[in-house]
Amino acid sequence: MKSGKAVGPDDIPVEVWKCLGEAAVEFLASLFNRVLESERMPEEWRRSVLVPIFKNKGDVQSCSNYRGIKLMSHTMKLWERVVEARLRKVVEICEQQYGFMPRKSTTDAIFALRILMEKYRDGQRELHCVFVDLEKAYDRVPREELWYCMRKSGVAEKYVRVVQDMYERSRTVVRCAVGQTEEFNVEVGLHQGSALSPFLFAIVMDQLSEEVRQESPWTMMFADDIVICSESREQVEESLERWRFALERRGMKVSRSKTEYMCVNEREGSGTVRLQGEEVKKVQEFKYLGSTVQSNGECGKEVKKRVQAGWNGWRKVSGVLCDQKISARIKGKVYRTVVRPAMLYGLETVSLRKRQESELEVAELKMLRFSLGVTRLDRIRNEYIRGTAHVGRLGDKVREARLRWFGHVQRRESGPS
Repeated sequence: MKSGKAVGPDDIPVEVWKCLGEAAVEFLASLFNRVLESERMPEEWRRSVLVPIFKNKGDVQSCSNYRGIKLMSHTMKLWERVVEARLRKVVEICEQQYGFMPRKSTTDAIFALRILMEKYRDGQRELHCVFVDLEKAYDRVPREELWYCMRKSGVAEKYVRVVQDMYERSRTVVRCAVGQTEEFNVEVGLHQGSALSPFLFAIVMDQLSEEVRQESPWTMMFADDIVICSESREQVEESLERWRFALERRGMKVSRSKTEYMCVNEREGSGTVRLQGEEVKKVQEFKYLGSTVQSNGECGKEVKKRVQAGWNGWRKVSGVLCDQKISARIKGKVYRTVVRPAMLYGLETVSLRKRQESELEVAELKMLRFSLGVTRLDRIRNEYIRGTAHVGRLGDKVREARLRWFGHVQRRESGPS
């Protein structure tokens, strides 16, 4: 586990175990072996604190626009990681699942979708995509369905009971700005903020979609983000209905309002897609895993979103970046750590024109000049600004990211499956 994480109700951070070194390893090994043998974890681990986090979209007064994150015992999270490592050895997840899988990332899924759309545009053929949204996916997973999916995936009964114990008598309180609620039991769904929950959800989705999913890239999943693609509107509509039936009969819920449809190379009269008689919202662009894809193949809006994300990150740390008492080297390090990753996200999958690359670099230089207290009237060259802050050209960093990801793909293809 990384350091600096919010602690659970026991107030014991993971840094405590890291500081104890070998003594902690011996103690935790003994503790975890006893928990595994007895199939009962300490009662203190069953308690958590639920913190609602606003999703930065929609009505701030609507509870549906908040994501509840559980602050759990760090020691329990270490135990969860041990269990997860054991489960990954026996459970095989389908190749269509990109979320929380080894050697896979959002970049792989974004690139697969972009290249599929590009091929169909080049061939002047229609491509129909439906982006399926699941309502409160983690919170809706029925516990009995989870145990069933684990057994069907080949998980030993002992480990099914171990995971069941993690969810038995689990209790939480909600903490917000005005105070804390009374403690109450949690009897449905997966723990948000748990180290094990992402893999458990992948197991559930793998089993629920077994009969309806197609080969990648016609079906791609990143946890609960699902994309269904087909060459005809009728086919994608039929696939969507099969997915709805497969998911909803097992306790999940497809959101009618947030599921969206996009058509590449649309001809006149292509129509739209319906789900149980309701018309699915038709869009010309969609924010897929944080990257904006457009039906016309352009990436101008994605570039503008990257610039906006960069400025948002810059404003968050502007108190540091604009402080004259802080050295340019430190400012450059903060910039490279906080701002630049937001600007570079997903750009290794995009074919940038020179104009768009220039747009990104102009925005970056404005941020650097503001940070260093330099204006254009000072007539200081851009190269000097970058050198002072120890920040390379953004275009070069995009190319570096592409090469790094290309190497990652090559190693994955040549490595063990």
